[in-house]
Amino acid sequence: MKRFAIYICLLVMSIGYAAAQGKAEIKFDKTSHDFGTFPEESPVVTCTFTFTNIGDSPLVIHQAAASCGCTVPEFTQEPVMPGQTGTVKVTYNGTGKYPGHFKKSITLRTNAKTEMLRLFIEGDMTPKGE
Repeated sequence: MKRFAIYICLLVMSIGYAAAQGKAEIKFDKTSHDFGTFPEESPVVTCTFTFTNIGDSPLVIHQAAASCGCTVPEFTQEPVMPGQTGTVKVTYNGTGKYPGHFKKSITLRTNAKTEMLRLFIEGDMTPKGE
């Protein structure tokens, strides 16, 4: 009976410890970016999304996946401490793509309360000579 009471006590303490642990929370300054109009002669455009960890524990971005191979995300690799900021830099390369409007997404997987979120970029690439 003593063993059972000890196991129950340990179980209750471990559940309480797990519940007391804070969680990271990510907040972006913006979640979409419009490049506007840019020429086919300069097809590479870049923007940077800035985020803040407004949670209680370190924030880690595990993965950033673009919806297309023409879009490349780069993100802060080290854990972002509570109150600190990090970035996700997104480069769109329109080389070899048809001119016109595009809209792409970047899916982030994190350890935050919202484990998965999306960022969006869009713009219009004008044909050569316009």
